[in-house]
Amino acid sequence: MDLRVLEYFLAVSREKSFSAAAEVIHISQPTLSRQIADLEKHLGKQLLIRNPKNLQLTDEGRLLKERAEEILSLVAKTENEIRTDQAEMTADLYIGAGETPGVHLITLAAANLRKKFPKIRLHISSGDSADLNWQLDHGLIDLALLFSDPDQEQYICINLPHQDVQGVYMRKDDPLAEKEKIRPVPDLYGKPLIVNRGAGNELLPGIPISQFEISGTYSLLYNASLMAEDGIGYVIGLEGIIHTEGTDLCFRPFETDAKAQLKLVRRKQQILTRPLELYLEEINQLIHAE
Repeated sequence: MDLRVLEYFLAVSREKSFSAAAEVIHISQPTLSRQIADLEKHLGKQLLIRNPKNLQLTDEGRLLKERAEEILSLVAKTENEIRTDQAEMTADLYIGAGETPGVHLITLAAANLRKKFPKIRLHISSGDSADLNWQLDHGLIDLALLFSDPDQEQYICINLPHQDVQGVYMRKDDPLAEKEKIRPVPDLYGKPLIVNRGAGNELLPGIPISQFEISGTYSLLYNASLMAEDGIGYVIGLEGIIHTEGTDLCFRPFETDAKAQLKLVRRKQQILTRPLELYLEEINQLIHAE
């Protein structure tokens, strides 16, 4: 499959018009239409529904659009890595991170590295553990900032000197808000809980999530905070992500010593570029300094 044709297909899917897409990518409309028709013939599937007013993607077209974006992103990342100028150290670092104040360690290491090599660029993509694991496995990011324990046979993990306090975001007028700390058992029994979609089988270590009523899930905590504010449930999350001052919400920590340990993860079979090696050296220096 020609990468150029994938770019053409993405242009058509974005513009929803052959004429508009042809103008954007600077080829004639008949040429573009023929390229897409040949692609459909090659795949043996209809990718576009050609309506008089606009184009719509079929189910196969939506799948190809998603895969084409991933493929072209990976191609661009690979080209950048190969073209890295070792003398000037021009490079791009891609890191995926969940919502945590621990991201400061990631950004501080990048800032220190950029003082030596100003042409190194840092790209941070946000997401939960499911998103980040997928991106890491497909080579779309170099490193992932995770709370979950990775498979030691597949990944190399660096424990970072940062632990997040876990607890509950709730409305300030809720009776539970009168407590200084929350005991998952029995305080949250019978309460509608909103949990991260990657929470797994435990609310906290040793406490099965099946014991509780789940009213919703989230991937980003800001959206979950709106759910809590509107009374959908109690959000299980990390302290410091949502600033509750001036809102109807408050945060109460769990009455437990359990904290979320932050980890920087990469694939074992990953080829380390020189910029990535230097970045990891900055991370290790910050860890030792603490």
